[in-house]
Amino acid sequence: MAGYQDLLRTPGVARIIAAQLTARLPNGMISLGILLHIERVTGSYGAAGLVLAATSVGQAIAGPVTSRWMGLWGIRRVLTLTLAVCAVALAALALLVLPLPLYMVLGLVAGLSMPPIQSAVRTIYPKMVTSRQLTPLFSLDASLQEIIWIIAPVVITFVALQAGTVPGMLLIVVLLIGGGAWFISCREVGQVRIPRSRRSLGKVLAKGPVLLATATGFLLVGACAALEAGIVATFGHGRYEAGVVLAVFSIGSLIGGLAFGHVPIGPWAMARRFVVVTIGLAATMFSLDALWLSGSLLIAGLGVAPAFAVMFAITSASVRFSETAEAFGWVGTGQLIGAAAGSAVAGFLIDGTGPQGAYLAAVGFVVAGLVVSVVFWRSFPDLRGRSSKPITDTIPIATAS
Repeated sequence: MAGYQDLLRTPGVARIIAAQLTARLPNGMISLGILLHIERVTGSYGAAGLVLAATSVGQAIAGPVTSRWMGLWGIRRVLTLTLAVCAVALAALALLVLPLPLYMVLGLVAGLSMPPIQSAVRTIYPKMVTSRQLTPLFSLDASLQEIIWIIAPVVITFVALQAGTVPGMLLIVVLLIGGGAWFISCREVGQVRIPRSRRSLGKVLAKGPVLLATATGFLLVGACAALEAGIVATFGHGRYEAGVVLAVFSIGSLIGGLAFGHVPIGPWAMARRFVVVTIGLAATMFSLDALWLSGSLLIAGLGVAPAFAVMFAITSASVRFSETAEAFGWVGTGQLIGAAAGSAVAGFLIDGTGPQGAYLAAVGFVVAGLVVSVVFWRSFPDLRGRSSKPITDTIPIATAS
């Protein structure tokens, strides 16, 4: 913990972490908020699912594009524009009574304009700390983001049920604007200039580590999404056990990230972390008792944040600085698609075989991630004793003849 204390004493680090967590807090509320609100307005969970799907598709498409824009027009300009459009779209969803297709259009616009805070902050981090501090900072960031997934769903559910879904949606808008404005106003956001990428959109995926980070992120988040569906199916929406078990999973991830964030990242680092998650998720197959599930998911959680830290570090270390924002955008898109795929597969299996089907899906996703990590271990960069900072961009200069 002393290492993290030293890290947080680095000028600007504690402020930028707090600001980006606040700015990203709505990310943990939007899906549930839209689901609850559209279901109340239309009386149909199917309709709510369509609006939510449109929002997710928008986010997945926009991630690499808006992230890349930051190298063209600057971080603050892109964040301000996307923040304004997203806030208006979400406010319209909350306040207007519209046909379902128009709700879907607003959901798509909200997804397309979701501010790329995550890509921005992970592009800024390498400019704030030393090479030795960067990997622990990625680990700390991956650990603390669990706070979003612990607090946000509880807050939006409480507000929506106690005050109504319209106040719940407007709360998301207020937090989006307030947190986004705080992050945008941070000095570091204005100081960092991302060079314009000279390669076409998508070329960064030709980098093996970026593709591996995207693929493993897809599979890990897919496992987590299937797991969440299974827990809800096991205990139902109205029982407290579901929230407790999910909170234990997130706490395990938080502990794992803080405990192992200092461990050097070698070619087998991802595989080791997937082994931990696999063992924990496989244990869920033996019993659906709340206490057993809590213990199993505490173990599984120990590998989650450390796995995300590996994804962030290998992505950063493998690309030029001008490509980092787009690379992190693709990694984020992979995770969004994984969440949708995991939920969909789990839903079909729950309908066919019951809650056990969702846990089987979660194990399947994470085993696939383990296989990828083992088969392609040589493609994971060895960062032991090496900086995980991006490669410095070079430009041609004129010389006197």
